[in-house]
Amino acid sequence: MARFSRIEVALKMKETGMVPVFYHKDIEVCKAVVKACYDGGARVFEFTNRGDFATLLFAELNKWTIENCPEMIMGVGSIVDEATAAMYIALGTNFVVAPLIDEATAKVCNKRKIAWSPGCGSVTEIGRAHELGAEVVKIFPGSQVGGPSFVAAVKGPMPWASIMPTGGVTPTEDNLKGWFDAGVTCVGMGSQLFPKDVLENKDWNYITNKCKDALAIIQKLN
Repeated sequence: MARFSRIEVALKMKETGMVPVFYHKDIEVCKAVVKACYDGGARVFEFTNRGDFATLLFAELNKWTIENCPEMIMGVGSIVDEATAAMYIALGTNFVVAPLIDEATAKVCNKRKIAWSPGCGSVTEIGRAHELGAEVVKIFPGSQVGGPSFVAAVKGPMPWASIMPTGGVTPTEDNLKGWFDAGVTCVGMGSQLFPKDVLENKDWNYITNKCKDALAIIQKLN
């Protein structure tokens, strides 16, 4: 069962402004990365459903996080169907992120009052996501959809939209300023926080410091 309500998830996304997005087949690397992000101030974390046995990894990671990073809101991403969403809900995910709109996934999340953030690429899709109960919508891939200018354009006729871009977000002041000036609620960030060589060298302090720096920039922009 989820430990955090969908209202708490949305508020924490807004408060911190950044959601690290990560997957690795090694559970110890996953634990180290979650802890590094936690030490850097992150309080929402998206584990992407990418590799074989990802649900089993998440089950262990979520239990470990509850004990070792109790304020971290763990969620799952890359969910494209309701069956997979249901598996993760059974394992205690606090939110579900998707690259697309799948109405069956929306229904299963709503039945359990789990936050659902589907990927959208148009005003029509964002409107549909709202109808299906999404509080925070994801634009994906962020830069290909249109970048900050797309967000600013959407916020004109839909100022109530809460938008989280993933793809094309980097932990630099210029990049983050573009997104937040356009009106995003938060940003999803993956490989830019976790370069391959950093993971290979197990340089967890790098990740902690990157999170601290990015969150400090976001707080300044907000």
